[in-house]
Amino acid sequence: MFKAIADVLRAIGGAVATVVTLPFRLVARLFGGVSDSAHGRH
Repeated sequence: MFKAIADVLRAIGGAVATVVTLPFRLVARLFGGVSDSAHGRH
């Protein structure tokens, strides 16, 4: 019983982690480019 719940939670956690990290990676790349250009101007 508990093992089945743990497996489901692990599967959901993996899917959520993939969906959540994707936009963050995109935003990080965006802000990385912005900060790079900002530092370049100074």
